[in-house]
Amino acid sequence: MKTRKNVTIGIFLMLGLSIMVLSLNGCTKETTAVETSADLQYKDAILNHTIADTSSSGCWSCTDSLPVESLSTSETEALLTMREEEFLAHDVYITLSQLYTKPIFRNIARSEQRHTDAIKALIIKYALVDPAANHVTGSFANQDLQALYNDLVSLGSGSLTNALIVGATIEDLDIKDLKDHLLAVDNQDITCVFNNLMRGSRNHLRSFYANIQFIGGTYTPQYITQEEFDAIVNSKHETGNGN
Repeated sequence: MKTRKNVTIGIFLMLGLSIMVLSLNGCTKETTAVETSADLQYKDAILNHTIADTSSSGCWSCTDSLPVESLSTSETEALLTMREEEFLAHDVYITLSQLYTKPIFRNIARSEQRHTDAIKALIIKYALVDPAANHVTGSFANQDLQALYNDLVSLGSGSLTNALIVGATIEDLDIKDLKDHLLAVDNQDITCVFNNLMRGSRNHLRSFYANIQFIGGTYTPQYITQEEFDAIVNSKHETGNGN
């Protein structure tokens, strides 16, 4: 995970660029093709993130159907870290949902709760000590995550634009961290769950980016490559089991 300083600097750069784009958009007039009813319904579902989160059911299927295998140190660390990192996303979105009325924050927070529960199921399956057993919103055993949570909430509290950029940043980071963990994971159930979680994060990123664009802002990825980011945000919401 990148340092708190790098995350903060990156978000401030995003905010500056978004303000510039908003100014430019105010001076231009765009014409778009007439959208169909289905197009408008899809856009509304993406903006509010009301599309069903099928990644959660995929996670439970992975945990229940695949065998227990020997657990490496890297796999243990990945499970413990991701348990709290999914809570980080949940807690930031819950906090921001109390400041802004946009449904995206509370709707994605519900998904993040299911995601951290999916990691908990693996922690129980492998008899590990859960670092978030008595989780309190905004409180983390991992001090890097604690510092990041504090910074993200502070930045997101500044404006709706800030909050949406914070959301995109969290999903950007989540995708990168899951990809890194998958390089060191070979247990079938963990691999399956992490792939489902990553699919969920790609869907969340699509929604946050759609909202940023809707208000005339922009976002440049800080963790995944520009090519990967473009492929995600220019494609449709993903369904399926994520395997």
